[in-house]
Amino acid sequence: MTGKSSLWWRGILGMAGALGLVAGTHTAMAQDAVNTRFIRVAQGVPSVLYTPATMGPKSATAVLIMHSAADYLAFPGCTQLAQRGYQALCVNNSTSKSGAFNDGVLDQVLLEIKAAMQVLRAQPGVRRVVLLGHSGGGTVMSAYQMIAEGGVKTCQGAEKIWKCPDTLAGMPPADGIMLVDSNWGLGAMTLFSLDPAVQDEAHATRLDPALDMFDPANGFGASGSNYSPAFTARFLAVEAQRSRAITAKAQAAMDDLRSGKGPFADDAPFTVAGASLLGGNNKLFSQDVSLMARTKAAYPLIHADGSQSVQVVQTVRVPENTENLSPSYRRGALRTSVRSYLSTYAIRVGKDFSYDASGVTGVDWTSTYASPPGNVQSIAAPLLVMGMTAHWEFLAAETIYNLARSRDKSIAFVEGADHLYNTCKPCEKMPGQFGDTQKTTYDYIDQWLSAAGRFGGKE
Repeated sequence: MTGKSSLWWRGILGMAGALGLVAGTHTAMAQDAVNTRFIRVAQGVPSVLYTPATMGPKSATAVLIMHSAADYLAFPGCTQLAQRGYQALCVNNSTSKSGAFNDGVLDQVLLEIKAAMQVLRAQPGVRRVVLLGHSGGGTVMSAYQMIAEGGVKTCQGAEKIWKCPDTLAGMPPADGIMLVDSNWGLGAMTLFSLDPAVQDEAHATRLDPALDMFDPANGFGASGSNYSPAFTARFLAVEAQRSRAITAKAQAAMDDLRSGKGPFADDAPFTVAGASLLGGNNKLFSQDVSLMARTKAAYPLIHADGSQSVQVVQTVRVPENTENLSPSYRRGALRTSVRSYLSTYAIRVGKDFSYDASGVTGVDWTSTYASPPGNVQSIAAPLLVMGMTAHWEFLAAETIYNLARSRDKSIAFVEGADHLYNTCKPCEKMPGQFGDTQKTTYDYIDQWLSAAGRFGGKE
């Protein structure tokens, strides 16, 4: 994996190790007026509770943070929120040890969020709990809240590719949810990451030159690409076609398992070439910054000094991803199982699938509960959606916000912030142009969490 995408991902994976927050040990430390305490939420599910050194009114609000697979025990938001007076429980689910999306089992992760919720509700002084979903964490947090509010009927409808199990009944809902640079969901990001140049599912090295986004003849440039409308349309049409074929293959394999014809009784390996959804594999729009480049409507944009303007929000990101990883098994393939693919990575896509400068069309967001844009249509709790303009996933915020059912819903974008909310230095035209975007982001979250009356009688 190359480029900045791999750098921020490795940064996520290394945060906990750098601080010595290892499962099976008890770690307590004070850092910038923040105390921490190790808590084992469940077997294989470690967490760290961050609390302000001096508890105050804000500490009655606790924030639960978990990613879909990455190590988030030392995610910066844990400390940032505690420094602002809140309690934060940062949790690693049982797939986090792999450091990859490939091993994700969404239904199991949702039960682990339930266990974390119960632990957090039991902490002294906690009166309300708010979920925070970042990146792939938006999938698991929005799925949890949707099912917790509406019951398993919300994930067992005829429209769902995979019907959730009854074991997800009875999950206690949170009081609010924040999707802060969430992406479009694990299902959609797998779709966006599929390489249509893969001609043979059994031989990932056989790529179609006419669909190779890294071929200069198709518009690729090492410092930034400019794909023609014709190439983009052809690329996305074959990407959608391949997605439908892979989902059908997984469904057929699931039928074999259920009828006793599969290689195992419970599940089976399922590998998809050129389909890893890690940052370095996201296709087309990561290289051509004219795609997924701006919102359709005007929204609040937060500037370096904390001021806001309401405008059509433009990305400031720079091109990323200069190497085709599809021929690599370890770096480019999605290595999962039949059940996991159908529950976590499959999404229904129409023949009109496309994306351009301002968004995505042709995706059935409600066909999976691994989809924040689909899940928020059944969530009533207060919702905050934020997008970071130095990364392509910022544009998911508009889709999520527009589809959200919540009466109390807010949206804002942070100018010059990358996917981890840090200031994107390569994106600046002059040093200091975007200020301290991490501070800007968490200051805004603080304002939203502390707004009078937001959580009704739980103030």
